[in-house]
Amino acid sequence: MSRPIILLGVVAALNGFLAVALGSFAAHGLQHYASAEQLPTWQTGVRYHMFHVMAAFIAMVISGFVGSGYRGYRWALMAGWLFIAGALLFSGSLYLLVLAPRGWLMWTAPLGGGLFLVGWVTLVVALIRQWPRDKAVEK
Repeated sequence: MSRPIILLGVVAALNGFLAVALGSFAAHGLQHYASAEQLPTWQTGVRYHMFHVMAAFIAMVISGFVGSGYRGYRWALMAGWLFIAGALLFSGSLYLLVLAPRGWLMWTAPLGGGLFLVGWVTLVVALIRQWPRDKAVEK
């Protein structure tokens, strides 16, 4: 595997650790810092964080499977990074909104959500670019 693929995997794994730790914090300590009404916001952040960590791993596997010499490699790698960036912005803004409510943080959630959407479209492009091309039909 190439270094960019390994780096994406390491960052995704660290984000997976972070998502599990923050989910555990919600179950065992968040009630000391936040109200019961804020808990669903935190849980939404954890859920989207973990979903997109898994999506980054899928993009990493696709990148590793197709290899750097193929058409979809960079697209799949880019999708993985978009998922990671989206998780940090979207979920991170929800975590911060619960712990330190600030109005200016709200713009980062839609930005992170937009990165999720672009990541999914980018992953589709990566897969389509790997689609086998038909040879010219001989007559």
